[in-house]
Amino acid sequence: MKTVVFAYHNMGLTGLESLLRHGYDIAAVFTHEDDPGENCWFGSVKNWAGQKGITVYTTEEINSPDWIDKIAAISPDIIFSFYYRKMICQKILDLPSVGAFNLHGSYLPYYRGRCPVNWVIINGEAKTGVTLHYMIEKPDAGDIVGQKPVVIDVSDTAKTLYDKLCGAAKELLDEALPLIKKGQIPRHKQDLSQGSYYGGRRPEDGRINWNKSADEIYNLIRAVTEPYPGAFALFDNDEKIIIWWAEPAVANESVSPGKLILTDKEILVQTGKNAIKFVDIEVKRKRLRGEQINNYFENKKVKELK
Repeated sequence: MKTVVFAYHNMGLTGLESLLRHGYDIAAVFTHEDDPGENCWFGSVKNWAGQKGITVYTTEEINSPDWIDKIAAISPDIIFSFYYRKMICQKILDLPSVGAFNLHGSYLPYYRGRCPVNWVIINGEAKTGVTLHYMIEKPDAGDIVGQKPVVIDVSDTAKTLYDKLCGAAKELLDEALPLIKKGQIPRHKQDLSQGSYYGGRRPEDGRINWNKSADEIYNLIRAVTEPYPGAFALFDNDEKIIIWWAEPAVANESVSPGKLILTDKEILVQTGKNAIKFVDIEVKRKRLRGEQINNYFENKKVKELK
C-alpha cells in the first residue's frame, strides 16, 4: 500500500516504525527542519528517513499548488499524519484512495487542538490517551478509527506522559494498521459537543498566578517543566525565577498569596490555598536546590513573588 507520511517528533518516529513493521510502502515523508532555536530533545524524522533511504521533504509550504501536484503524482493509496505541525489542506486529504489518517495525542473528542499533553496535566486530568482518526479540514474532528487510554499519574510531567503516549500509540497502530491494509477499517463519528478544544501555548503562559491553589500551581509546574520552558515567577526588581520542580505543602501562616514563608529547612510560597515548596529553581541561569534555595532568599529584603 503506497503511503505518504507527514511526521515529526518522537510520535512521528513511532508511527513511521509501525508502518515499516506492518509492510506499508512509504513513498515519501514530509517533516520539518529542526529549529536551532528550539530545545530539540526529540528524535529527527528527517535523519530517520535519510538512514532508511526514504525520500524526505521539509517544505513549510505544503499546501501550495506545486506541492499538491507533487503529492498527487505519487498517487498515494493512503496518507498518515503523526504529529506534523501544519494543517493539511483538503485537496491533499482527498488524494489517497483509502483515506487520510491522523494520530492525535488525546482521547478524542477531549482535548482537540494543540498541546494536549500539556493541557491535560495543567487541568489535573487523571487519564488521557491516543486516537487514530480520519482527517478532515476541521482539526482533530474526523471519524475515529481506534483509541488507547493512558492513566496520568500525579507525578507525571509532560515528558513522562508523552513517553507513555508513544507506547500507547505503538499498541494502537499494531492493532489498526493490519485492519486498514485489509480494508476492515473501524469508523465511528465523534460527538464534538461532548469534547473540548485547546489552542497552543507560549513560554509566557508559564507565569504562575499565586492566587490559584497549590494543586493547580503544581499541575502547571509539572506540565511545563523540562524539556519545556518551565513555570516562572518574578521577584525583586522583576528578576525571573524558573520553578523546575516544586511540591504542594500545607501552610499554617495566614499570609497573602505570593508571600514567602522561610524556615530553616525549606522555602514555601503561599498560594490561594495551601503553599508550594521549592525543590529545584533557576535564577540567572544557575540551578538552585536544597540549602542553595534558602541561601538565595533568606537575605533578600523583598519577600514576595509576583
